[in-house]
Amino acid sequence: MTEPPQPPNQPPTPSGYGHLPGPPPPQAPGYGYPQAGDNPYAQQPPTQPTQPVQPQQPGYAYPPAPPGFPPTAAQGFPPGPPLPGAPGPGPKRNMTVLIAAAVAGVLVLGAGSYFAFVDGGSDDPKPPVAQSSAPAGPTHSASASADTGDGSGNGSGEQEDLNAGRKQGEDKVLWFKTTKIDGPGAGVESAGQWVVGDAVVKSVWKSLVGYSVTDGKEKWKLDFQTEICAESGQTTPDGKTVIAVRENDSDTSSCSQLKMIDLKTGKEGWTKEVDKQGAFDIASDIDLSLSGDLVVVNRLIKGSVYKVSTGDRLFGDNGGDGCQPGAYATGNGKVIGIATCQDADHTVEVQGADPATGKKTWTYRLPKGFKVSGVYSVDPIVLDLGDEAGKERSIVVLGPDGKPRTTVSGEGSFPVNCGKRDHTLQGCGGSAVDSGNLYLATAADAGKANEIVAFDLGTGKVKWRTPAGDKRTLVALKAADGKLIAYREAGSEQGGEVLSFPAAGGEPTALLRHPSGPAAPIESSFYAPRADYADGRFFISASRLLARGKDEKLLMAFGK
Repeated sequence: MTEPPQPPNQPPTPSGYGHLPGPPPPQAPGYGYPQAGDNPYAQQPPTQPTQPVQPQQPGYAYPPAPPGFPPTAAQGFPPGPPLPGAPGPGPKRNMTVLIAAAVAGVLVLGAGSYFAFVDGGSDDPKPPVAQSSAPAGPTHSASASADTGDGSGNGSGEQEDLNAGRKQGEDKVLWFKTTKIDGPGAGVESAGQWVVGDAVVKSVWKSLVGYSVTDGKEKWKLDFQTEICAESGQTTPDGKTVIAVRENDSDTSSCSQLKMIDLKTGKEGWTKEVDKQGAFDIASDIDLSLSGDLVVVNRLIKGSVYKVSTGDRLFGDNGGDGCQPGAYATGNGKVIGIATCQDADHTVEVQGADPATGKKTWTYRLPKGFKVSGVYSVDPIVLDLGDEAGKERSIVVLGPDGKPRTTVSGEGSFPVNCGKRDHTLQGCGGSAVDSGNLYLATAADAGKANEIVAFDLGTGKVKWRTPAGDKRTLVALKAADGKLIAYREAGSEQGGEVLSFPAAGGEPTALLRHPSGPAAPIESSFYAPRADYADGRFFISASRLLARGKDEKLLMAFGK
């Protein structure tokens, strides 16, 4: 492994949960490609990216940093294989554009997931049975009738107490939802999940449905004329979020219609079409991320920032200096932009952006050939960098002024699970960041336990590491209040667990121990699941459905 060359004017470096189905792709190339202005077909990478090269020293991802620039490491972390019986890939939309971008989108458990953690109590409901939810007819009507789920059945004619045979010390299944949809042959998206107040909200194809967190009864349902094609996993403090729906039902339609939704009431707010910035601003797929009153809308080669409360576009293509951001990331009300400069080397530049105007406040230039593979956090700024060939990798921590603070080093193979396309910067599954630590889950190899590793953002060194144990898999959920909340995945005969780790290290505390028996094989078989922990309850759901007119598991809730 060689150190990437130092670019001109480079500041010195001081020492110191799954979306889409289908076969796993190579690692997404990261932001910074394609380049050359508005034309996505200029300077494009190969249409068939090669698999990342495996490390020459397996299990050692981040060697110590040499002077002058962050350490690099061979990047050999392709996603795991799809689960048996997983639905096939979705419809081919604007394939010319997707080929030009040279990306494919598949992630495994936890990738791109969003989570919430609030301390609180829980309820003691009746023994849960599966409840049918929101079936849609073959006409794909947006106003299809829905079973509100009174706990009297599971939609399949079976009645089974999911807490039967619960062992001492195990907590409960609160309720379990199935759904029956007759949709297009490639299946439908159901990726959105939010916990807001007394409701957990789930997106299912052309609908949003709010369920009571205590008993799973339907609180509200909001139907759209076309499918939901993008969602932000975050909400404003008052429970609002932004989704996108397609402009029509054709396979080549744009994902261009933004909608603000009040998730507490199920009411739709403003609707706005994504402002097009030039002839090559293509919104076949978009990516949304939200923080405070800001929502970032990233497309293939363009990015914009809107105000959630009003739908007003704050900034996007500001033009000017040859290093115009093509994507943005946001967190804690702050914004950074990622630009590919129009110089001979197509240098990638990270920029601080004024959250009201987009005006550049600082810059950090990457070495030649490097790009941003993912953004773990914007406040503090933690970036995953890699070279175009996928052979070199570095995780860099920047200060609030954009100056390099430190780099991360430690043993282990850590997948770059940031999003499902190269314009997806955030949503790095299996990871969490607080003011002092980066928490990463190591790759989960079949039949082997993985680890969660805490890295000190001040030194870049490993602070502590905890193995999942007994061939299990740990996934970081959320870092908050001096603790890391993690999920130990269920097995076919063993329920999952929600664990709390002190940020400083030490023995974890089990917040929930999910029951084994009939519940475990259900919990362990959600495809590319979404997960949340809030108010003492854990929610897990499927992010894609086969939609073949038969009952499918949708959403499961656990608690005391």
